[in-house]
Amino acid sequence: MNTTPNVEGGELQRFVRQLGLNTKGSRRVYRSVLGGFQRYVIQHSPNGVVSRQIIEAWLRDRSTVWPRHMVILRARIVDRYLDWRVIDGSLASNPLAQLRQDYGRNDTTSIVRALLAGDPAAVLEALRPLPQFASFLGSAMHDYILLMQAMGYRYVTRAASFLRLDRFLQNRPDLASQSLDVLIRAWTGDAPTAQRAFECFSTGRVLAKALRRQDPSVAMPAMDHRLAQQARQTYRRPYIFTEEDVRRLLQTARSLPSPLAPLRPLTAYTMLVLSYCAGLRVGELANLTVGDIDLGEATIEIRETKFFKSRRLPLAPSVIAALNEYLEARRQVGASTDINAGLFWHQQPAGSYSYVSTGELIRKVIRLAGFKPQPGCLGPRECMIFAIRLW
Repeated sequence: MNTTPNVEGGELQRFVRQLGLNTKGSRRVYRSVLGGFQRYVIQHSPNGVVSRQIIEAWLRDRSTVWPRHMVILRARIVDRYLDWRVIDGSLASNPLAQLRQDYGRNDTTSIVRALLAGDPAAVLEALRPLPQFASFLGSAMHDYILLMQAMGYRYVTRAASFLRLDRFLQNRPDLASQSLDVLIRAWTGDAPTAQRAFECFSTGRVLAKALRRQDPSVAMPAMDHRLAQQARQTYRRPYIFTEEDVRRLLQTARSLPSPLAPLRPLTAYTMLVLSYCAGLRVGELANLTVGDIDLGEATIEIRETKFFKSRRLPLAPSVIAALNEYLEARRQVGASTDINAGLFWHQQPAGSYSYVSTGELIRKVIRLAGFKPQPGCLGPRECMIFAIRLW
């Protein structure tokens, strides 16, 4: 049953303990929020049943006490707790998780905002994603994606662009009778930037080539050179680091403030060493495992990277020394030594840095070193600036 345990029981305490929170303050906040939620359920729900109606009532009650951003943040704590109870077997289902599934959402924030709206049903319905490739050109786009993938291409980026075009066409059925050139220009006109507009235009030309395989009378949209020039002007220029710049980055990584995660500075330092000395991309760093490092042969294995390729790279003695230092520090903090474990370890439940967290860590070092301003997207990018000199 979807019942709530007694507030004084040990289930809530077990949940908070397994989170591995680093400070007493964090643990106190979690216990307070979850204890308050459980008391509300016991007081207002028959037999302590956790239902969507009870969660919605709790959210509205809390919104009279907490500011909106805090209600959303603490609702995510409750959602995480309910998910844990489902896995633990003490709860049949999590109503918030069911709403995410029903309305095709990966985040809890949008669901909570909808439940707090004046008309939750209407706002939730607006969240429901459109079916994929259901527009009047959807089947043609889908067939072309399958063809390219069957030929060995990943075709992820272009497929995402086709999905955006499909959603646009589903919202514009009035364009069904128009030529391909007209509807592509209408889609391009909705783009917020010149770069996105040119991406839309390029996708339209790819679609025209696909359609011409079946119908040679389909007109190819004429190339818009002015739009292409505007898009090129917005591209961010590469930043070439000098050797002095790299030294500054490495020193910044070593001194990265991280009192709650002592391994983090050395992790950032090792990432930058591999990026600069072996030319690794952010995704390649995130995908490295312990078994990819061969200290005896002084090599590193990069598996299934861009264009489905793998490669083995020789490493300089200085890089091997840095990896030795990191692996020893990693072992001392209790990280897994299994060959399939992620090389760059952290103490969160995931156990290793993802693509996103790897990029964020490198970006933080770049900012602290003074190469990138704190807000905005200006300055060097973390994804492709280090492969400039191979040692």
